[in-house]
Amino acid sequence: MSLPMEIDVADVQSKLLASEIVLIDCREESEWEAAKIAGAKLFPMSRWAEVVEELGQYAGQHIVVHCHHGGRSLRVVQWMRENGFPDTQNMTGGIHAWSEKIDPRVPQY
Repeated sequence: MSLPMEIDVADVQSKLLASEIVLIDCREESEWEAAKIAGAKLFPMSRWAEVVEELGQYAGQHIVVHCHHGGRSLRVVQWMRENGFPDTQNMTGGIHAWSEKIDPRVPQY
């Protein structure tokens, strides 16, 4: 049974606190510098060809990908699921939703 394509920020928070997921941020470095979620790993979508080999270290793990609002990360999740990472989900609403619903200390931009 495969995981749903998307996961909400509350579930991401509980899984992150329990160390049950790898949280990947696919935004650009400038966005990362403006706002980030503690524990996330940066793999910019624009440099995907360069960073994709590094993803191998997370094979077989539950991966959640996020971006600003959820559009880019959804494309990344679709690619990952088609390329050997079936346990990958998109964080609905991205870091914007995280800031609104989980941690208002994360700046909105």
